Amino acid sequence: MTTAPARPASPFRHVSVELDDDLAVVTMNRPERRNALSEAHLTELIAAVEQVSAEPAVRAVVVAANGPVFSSGHDLADVAEHDVPAMERLLGTCATLMRRLQTIPQPVVAAVQGVATAAGCQLVASADLAVAADTARFATPGGKGGWFCTTPMVAVERVLTPKRALEMLFTGDDIDAATALAWGLVNRVVPADRVLDEAKALARRASRGSASAKALGKRLFYETVGLDVDAAYAKAVPAMASSAIDPDAREWMRAFLEKRPAVYSRRR
Repeated sequence: MTTAPARPASPFRHVSVELDDDLAVVTMNRPERRNALSEAHLTELIAAVEQVSAEPAVRAVVVAANGPVFSSGHDLADVAEHDVPAMERLLGTCATLMRRLQTIPQPVVAAVQGVATAAGCQLVASADLAVAADTARFATPGGKGGWFCTTPMVAVERVLTPKRALEMLFTGDDIDAATALAWGLVNRVVPADRVLDEAKALARRASRGSASAKALGKRLFYETVGLDVDAAYAKAVPAMASSAIDPDAREWMRAFLEKRPAVYSRRR
């Protein structure tokens, strides 16, 4: 009798990675710690995102979590005795993760099955798109405590209007999924048992078409979203003009004119 070869051990303790056809699902797996973002957990998340984004077959990334909590933010047991240099290192690592979600070429969708607070809410705001369970709740609770959510603020203030962002940040009150949808923090609210399936479906719709065109579009979105309109057009016009002669763009134009499906390259 032959035995199947042993599968290589996962390099991660706090994160799991699953490839589902052309999607990668990166799952936070510290439910016993409410998926709190310790430095080790953040480092693994960065490594996992880097790993899957480098896979040629991966067209989109879903960030999910096990347990009843999506993420409770920074692990206070991990930081309570940190000095300033250690805190700057931790928060810098967190900022690296948040920025990396926005700089990889693939669309990133957060699948929020439960509570997302502080840096957990920051993660939701940093993802390109988000699907939430109808039972999910969101908060930046530092406003009612002693440690203001200054770094989560950077992400939250970019997806909410100033008044909504300041309400969350100042009060520290949590908001329900319906409010998060109305305020623009998430894209969809669905029953809890459908969150991951809906996140995958949204990821597939967001990643269809040319991967290289999508990568350019994502990069230009984040480069222009904070600019005034003239500066934004100054970046967008030459980028769109040069991309018009890209092979995938020419293929899309020919396919449209010839009334046939386009066949794109697999490059990014």
